[in-house]
Amino acid sequence: MKINVGSTDRIIRIVAGVSLIAAAATGYIGMWGYLGIVPVLTGTFRFCPAYLPFSISTCSKD
Repeated sequence: MKINVGSTDRIIRIVAGVSLIAAAATGYIGMWGYLGIVPVLTGTFRFCPAYLPFSISTCSKD
């Protein structure tokens, strides 16, 4: 697994994922909010499989 999620992308994914999970846990949105685990995991591991077919990487170039 090659890292393809940069710092800003990572923060946005984790915040959005946690927000979705919290909204689902409080009953504000339906059970689909627990899909927020996907952006949390992709942000945590800094790897997004959806970026692979398009050769996208939000990591800074060194």
